[in-house]
Amino acid sequence: LTHYNIYLLCLYRCYGSPVSSARRFPSDFLWGVGSSSYQIEGGWNADDKGESIWDFLTHTHPEKIVDQSNGDISADSYHQWRRDVQMVRELHVGTYRFSLSWPRIMPGGYMNHVSTAGIKYYSNLIDELLRYNITPMVTIYHWELPQRLQELGGWTNPEIIPLFKDYARLVMEMYGDRVKIWTTINEPWHVCEHGYGVDYMAPSYNYPGIPAYLCGHNVLKAHAEVVHMYRDNFQKRQGGRIGITLDISWPEPKNPDSAEDREASERALQFYVGWFGHPIFSKHGNYPQVMIDRIRNLSKEQGFGARSRLPEFTTAEIHRIRGTSDFFGINSYTSNLVTSNGHNNTGKFPVPSFNHDMGVVESQEGVDWPGSGSVWLKSYPKGMYNLLMWIHREYNAPEIIVTENGVSDRGGLEDYARVDYYNLYLSSVLDAIEDGANVSGYISWSLMDSYEWKAGFTEKFGLYHVDFNSPERTRTPKISARVYAQICKTNTIDWSYRPQLDEEQTLVAMAQLPAEDQVPRSNGASGVGTISWSLVGFLLLALFR
Repeated sequence: LTHYNIYLLCLYRCYGSPVSSARRFPSDFLWGVGSSSYQIEGGWNADDKGESIWDFLTHTHPEKIVDQSNGDISADSYHQWRRDVQMVRELHVGTYRFSLSWPRIMPGGYMNHVSTAGIKYYSNLIDELLRYNITPMVTIYHWELPQRLQELGGWTNPEIIPLFKDYARLVMEMYGDRVKIWTTINEPWHVCEHGYGVDYMAPSYNYPGIPAYLCGHNVLKAHAEVVHMYRDNFQKRQGGRIGITLDISWPEPKNPDSAEDREASERALQFYVGWFGHPIFSKHGNYPQVMIDRIRNLSKEQGFGARSRLPEFTTAEIHRIRGTSDFFGINSYTSNLVTSNGHNNTGKFPVPSFNHDMGVVESQEGVDWPGSGSVWLKSYPKGMYNLLMWIHREYNAPEIIVTENGVSDRGGLEDYARVDYYNLYLSSVLDAIEDGANVSGYISWSLMDSYEWKAGFTEKFGLYHVDFNSPERTRTPKISARVYAQICKTNTIDWSYRPQLDEEQTLVAMAQLPAEDQVPRSNGASGVGTISWSLVGFLLLALFR
């Protein structure tokens, strides 16, 4: 038997005939694909663009990036945007989720200097998308803060709230007649904890336990002010919707029979999702009670006095923030096993810190989940189902859009492991829909290989391969692009659809290989990695359905 025959046999035994058990999404389901400005645009100093915190970090501390690279050119979407739109068209998606670069539009972060070139760039992109009936889904902030604002303290300074509102007002005035789906801020947990709490994302403060909570407080207030402004001044005449995107890796109890591990899982959900989700989506608003209580008590124990490291909202602020999202955007890629940290700090977390406050130890040790090109990302589709159902229950059945989901590898066009990942995770999304979750859309991450933050160019998430050595940054569809296009076109997961490389793809794939390896593969198989994804993945899904 060939690998592919074994694959189909497993499929048949798990699901019956692939044809007869084809699974279909609702006819009005939103299909999309995503990107973000710093990761794809390049043009870091083109025209009069200002410096961003990522420009500053990668230029000042290249040693903090795995391959010491930067996003100065990246996929050069600042010049290649027409090709990007053609790729979105080829995928048969109805929506393209992209972000605006604050310093490209307002180089210093203030209204006193607005870039005509920056405004025109995004206006052209939006018009090109609409020309092909593709809906722009615009993220106002995806981690590109003007460096000059960071020098004021960035998101830890309350001054950021009116400045973000000014920026949002400008882009809504410029683009709101054509943009019908907005998200204010992408992944505020990453903005705050990874930006300020640890040495990871820009501005890379490595200051645990205090500034992340100041950041979160201001992010929530800024988000709410922008949503109220949109609803008061724009929404009625422009007819759009506005929301926010949160993120988490599903916290699976290490021992499902352990009450302590189940409590750790719930606590992780409240600290990761609830930190921003509870103030916006819950019935009563405010931070989750478990966060308020734990951080207050630990602050007192640690000698901070009566004042908690977690700032308090006034009653007026609680009401102002609650209900400020028309949908629940969620990004999720993987899962972790979780257990309680315990009083002896078995996780060896800094004191104080977000992780110590949460009191949860996360790991993927000992799991047999298929891996990826990222050490943190392993495939556990059941985690996506669990997460969607938790959001559904916790926040009274909000409309949910999966705003990012995807998987990395280390390169190549025969990405059958990515095909398996999408089929499995989308099946879990369908399971959640069938069990009552109001999931209205799914946005694949990502459109093309791009700059992966601290991983530089070493990890590839794209449906399209980008030749970063080519002056044109030539884009070529991977196998996964054809499969995802088929899913979006038919609204159906077809497990038997495993195309092979066409002539153009084969030439590109062969050009990447050493001369002795330039023999095209056949049969839609890509070696041991793929068969492990297929067999393990299908068995996992069958087991947990």
